[in-house]
Amino acid sequence: MKEEVKKVIDRIRPGLQADGGDVELIDVGDDGVVKVRLVGACHGCPMAQITLKNGIEKSLKQEVPAVKSVVSV
Repeated sequence: MKEEVKKVIDRIRPGLQADGGDVELIDVGDDGVVKVRLVGACHGCPMAQITLKNGIEKSLKQEVPAVKSVVSV
């Protein structure tokens, strides 16, 4: 599952980088929880939680059904 998650994140990454941010994959748990770190402009941005849930998590759940949630660490 980790490789599938990496592929989706690699497709999302250019959109984040265009706004000066980025996302790092930290861990993919057996429980379906994906841990990421938002960096650059995304770190501390007031919209970061929306980006995390409505962007990253939504895309991951659509492409990798085993993903249950995405959390920022």
